[in-house]
Amino acid sequence: MSYSGYDIEDASILNRSSVDRGYGRCMALKKFSTVIKSYRNGAVDRIVAPGFAGPNSDRRTLDVDGLARVGEIIRSGDVLVNKEVPLFTSDLNVSSDSKKKGAGAKPTKEQAYSPFPTRYKGPCIAVVDQVMLSTNEQQQFLIKINMRSTRRPELGDKFSSRHGQKGVCGLIVNQEDMPFSDSGICPDVIMNPHGFPSRMTVGKMIELLAGKSGVLEGKHKYGTAFGGDSVDACGAVLAAHGFSFVGKDYMTSGITGEPLSAYIFMGPVFYQKLKHMVMDKIHARSRGPRSQLTRQPTEGRAREGGLRLGEMERDCLIGYGASLLLQERLMFSSDAYQVFVCERCGVMGHENRRGERWCQPCGSGSAVVPIEMPYACKLLLQELMSMSILPRLRLVSL
Repeated sequence: MSYSGYDIEDASILNRSSVDRGYGRCMALKKFSTVIKSYRNGAVDRIVAPGFAGPNSDRRTLDVDGLARVGEIIRSGDVLVNKEVPLFTSDLNVSSDSKKKGAGAKPTKEQAYSPFPTRYKGPCIAVVDQVMLSTNEQQQFLIKINMRSTRRPELGDKFSSRHGQKGVCGLIVNQEDMPFSDSGICPDVIMNPHGFPSRMTVGKMIELLAGKSGVLEGKHKYGTAFGGDSVDACGAVLAAHGFSFVGKDYMTSGITGEPLSAYIFMGPVFYQKLKHMVMDKIHARSRGPRSQLTRQPTEGRAREGGLRLGEMERDCLIGYGASLLLQERLMFSSDAYQVFVCERCGVMGHENRRGERWCQPCGSGSAVVPIEMPYACKLLLQELMSMSILPRLRLVSL
């Protein structure tokens, strides 16, 4: 049952009507927490009431205590905890007798605060499921908020049978285009049969036969590795009810209306949705934050990181001879930097604000020329110099 090219490898095909009826629907829970800290000078973080918040405000879901109300619908960017932090936390001995300390000191009650709200950041609309007040190991006030979002299956979401036959959803097909049996049954999910020989998940085939015979007979089937109903016994039940002994059905194509060229192994199998969902993993970026030390794009989806071109990808580009693409990915799209190098001695020089170039070992700037290199390379050369190793660059004119 290789249905189209969208179920290559382990991918599976889902029935859109089954998804609409609730197939694969799940609840995703995400936790947000914040701590109310106390500082050495007696200042404390505080949670304040939101005041008037309009229907489009990011604080419209807050209650009078400054926390999001349970059951409220939250969008990305909305405030969950309206926290404020003190501006001055390092001044010691700030108290009500601050007049003795000098004119600059203020009492704790007059401490200035700046807003530091905890915001919901997620891929879709969510609901406040639970608000919990507690303390952590340092006996600091702790606020935890559980967010709940309902997800329906989409392309790329991962599913698995109980036998480890896992795969992503490759296509969601309208029910009228799905194949159907002569009794009118339309499958919820189609799995590519080419996954059986290599994976050797025979237990899934036995589960299908046992489940199909159990439905027809109205009984539970026992199917562990230590005993239970045999394949022959399940096949006999199927044959007694007018089905094929091996569990295969005659099926008609929903697209052409003609019979399929082979009998299809079909029956009830337990499937489960896994936590690996496209909505949580999808990531792309054009420009974004860079690391302060290396000036290269940050790493990871949570930090809006870049898409890494690793050593093996670099080897592929070298193998294809794509030198300009290699230069673009490893320099221009990453951390290209202009460095001034002396052609005479090969040591890095510099250029001042007036545009005058200078090489310290040579004592002149006549041979100093600009070149482009990755900033991380320049950093490496400078770190070697800090270890009393003097790298020299030999420049060749092309």
